[in-house]
Amino acid sequence: MEDIKYDKKYFEQRRCELKNIFEQIKPDLQDLADYFAPNAVRFIARNVNKPHVKSKKILDSTTFIAVRNFSSGMMTGATSPTRRWFKTAIMNRDNKKFKMSYAAKLWCANQAELTRKILYASNFYQILPEVYEQLGVFLFSCISMEKDFENVVNFKVLPIGSYYYSKDGRGVVDTVCRNYMESAKNLVERYGLENCSDAVKQVYKNKPNELFEIVHFVEPNREYKEGSPISAQKKFISVTYEVGNGTTGFLKKAGFDKFPYVVFEASCNGEDAYPSKGCGVYALPDAKQLMTLIKELGKAVKKMVSPAYQGPSSLKNKKLSDNPAYFNEDGDGTGAGIRPIHEVNPQVLELKNIIAELRENIKSIFYNDLFAMILNTAERGRTATEVNELKEEKLVLLSPLLEQIHTALKQIIDWLFYAEMDAKILPEIPQELEGEEIEIEFISTLAQAMKAQNIASMERFITFTANMAQAVDPVLIKKIKGENMIDDYADFANIDPSQIAPNEELEALRQAQAEKQAQAEQMQQLQQGSEMIKNIGGSDSYGAELMKRLGMG
Repeated sequence: MEDIKYDKKYFEQRRCELKNIFEQIKPDLQDLADYFAPNAVRFIARNVNKPHVKSKKILDSTTFIAVRNFSSGMMTGATSPTRRWFKTAIMNRDNKKFKMSYAAKLWCANQAELTRKILYASNFYQILPEVYEQLGVFLFSCISMEKDFENVVNFKVLPIGSYYYSKDGRGVVDTVCRNYMESAKNLVERYGLENCSDAVKQVYKNKPNELFEIVHFVEPNREYKEGSPISAQKKFISVTYEVGNGTTGFLKKAGFDKFPYVVFEASCNGEDAYPSKGCGVYALPDAKQLMTLIKELGKAVKKMVSPAYQGPSSLKNKKLSDNPAYFNEDGDGTGAGIRPIHEVNPQVLELKNIIAELRENIKSIFYNDLFAMILNTAERGRTATEVNELKEEKLVLLSPLLEQIHTALKQIIDWLFYAEMDAKILPEIPQELEGEEIEIEFISTLAQAMKAQNIASMERFITFTANMAQAVDPVLIKKIKGENMIDDYADFANIDPSQIAPNEELEALRQAQAEKQAQAEQMQQLQQGSEMIKNIGGSDSYGAELMKRLGMG
């Protein structure tokens, strides 16, 4: 492998390469921002702390409402802080479902509960709405993860345009280059005065809040050595440096075993670096047409309500009055009076119908109708069965995006698992789980809705088998393995393992019942023998003696 010199020149060259790729989609991102989220982009790092950006192209609130509802719906449906939206399971080395013991299930439940508490204590649920808004509009969003002494982890959402990323051969993001502004005070406190440039040192005491442009670059380390404790030999190399200021060194050079960024993405086209298929792109044509028609509707209404007037020259410079009789005076003897310049009858109603249709289209593209399915259908008198069928139909459309979201969430939970190990706060791992891989299973409202079909299939199967056993052969009921069915049902329905008795207890109860039944049968046999002897020997001394010898007297 060719030796790479990891200096500032190398990373500036890499930053230029990533920037050139990003520049190809930059106009599209700006177009999306103009119609959906004007304040979500920051293509120039120094634009931080700028006043509120207003878009002159947004003339209707529908786009804002659609994005807000999408974010709220995904937050509630996929990652609600009030629900247990994920759980931990185990995958064995053959990538098959690992049949866990009761102790292993309890450990997984405790580990998942620990992770939920960490997420709740951190700022995770505060930043998620912004993540979903960016994902819905721009088709991608990126968050950084940093270890935190108080809350284990701290999350930060990066503004669109302030970073670039690239992927490995499997399509997984493994490189992120981030541009941001940091104050001189924070730079000195975090990296030390000796590592800062002369420009930072000069303003540190007098102007500590003056901002400087910083780059944080993380990519796979070509000097990686598995298991090495040396920072420079970690799986990912991380460098932080100032842009310009005559510096050639780094503020900090370090390494990570786990990638510290997570990118949420919609669908990508082949090997493209950035996604190109999603809500924002699909809704953009409707949004543009909506804003155009809103403008035309305004013009039409203005011509009807406040038209421009024409009249005889004798009325020039006269004060207009709301009294119609005043306008009908014979100003110059011609009887012309005052009248509108444009005598038109615009089709306002038809225009409003088209606008209403466009509004519904935009909301539908952002899945607003799915998230409000029950509310929208209850008013129309539909049955619960019809509502469920409609929900399943909509969930089919949402499932590709939900899978993409789950992929990013798995990376976050996986990162937290290793952070828990480093902090030594994990529950003691059972011996049977050592060396096995952790699997994250999502059990949110939306994920559960997609799994509802599994539960329905199990219930239909049990009913069918029971009917067959009753109608054809009672032995057929033995085809059902009850404890396995119950365990699988509990998994699908997200029942806490502590609420289910382990199979070992069930087996012990069966054994105790079998022993009790055997004893009852033995006592019944002895009783029958006693009756038989009495019938043979009667009540004389010979019969009594025989019963004593047999131990029945």
